[in-house]
Amino acid sequence: MKQVTRYLRLPFEFNLTALQIDLQRVMPDQWVPHYNDQAAGAGYWHCQALRSPHGRSDDILAFSNNQFLDTPLLAHCPYFQQVLQRFKCETCAVRLMALAPGGVIHEHTDPGTNFEDGLARLHIPVITDPEVLFWLDGEPIHFTAGGTWYMNANCRHRVENLSKVHRIHLVLDCIPNQWLTDIFNAAGFVANPEPKYGDPSITDANVLEVIAELRQSGTTAALSLANRLDAVRQINTIKR
Repeated sequence: MKQVTRYLRLPFEFNLTALQIDLQRVMPDQWVPHYNDQAAGAGYWHCQALRSPHGRSDDILAFSNNQFLDTPLLAHCPYFQQVLQRFKCETCAVRLMALAPGGVIHEHTDPGTNFEDGLARLHIPVITDPEVLFWLDGEPIHFTAGGTWYMNANCRHRVENLSKVHRIHLVLDCIPNQWLTDIFNAAGFVANPEPKYGDPSITDANVLEVIAELRQSGTTAALSLANRLDAVRQINTIKR
């Protein structure tokens, strides 16, 4: 059985010189500290937005009920615009994310940021070093400069910048469509299977207990759910 994909290199390579020229258009005093205080460790972890919920470069939120808009910063970065045009899918948050030399991002998860949940978080390293490591479920990964990398941020992950450079990634949150699905599949993507009982907390080991509790509650909705779970359980038992 193939291992579920935690990270994936996609077939998009970008001109590193052009990426870094656009990076020079960023104003040094416009970097905003990342809002995840619990994950922020030692060192400088700051961002600027190229697409944001309110069209401002200092609005670095990844999720919003508002429509994501291009920021004035993106308008001044022609190569970053070309990069976004390569992706034939909708993009939500697009951010530059910087981590200072010696910087650490503590282990955490970003729920809902995986392909199966409808969001593909792509990293394009603009400035990096072999001593910049992502740890995904305990496995160290270095995302090479100019490449395009998918990271399942729903996994437990942390980052260490043991180098002497400011690591800066261009990070795109993409909404999967058929075009992106085909790209992922061609690159070897293996999706996390759907939970057998529709809820990852319900397993073969506890399904009978869950069914019994639902039936004990006696409500119409609980009894209906208990019957559905029992039907799935019986089908799985026959398949064995």
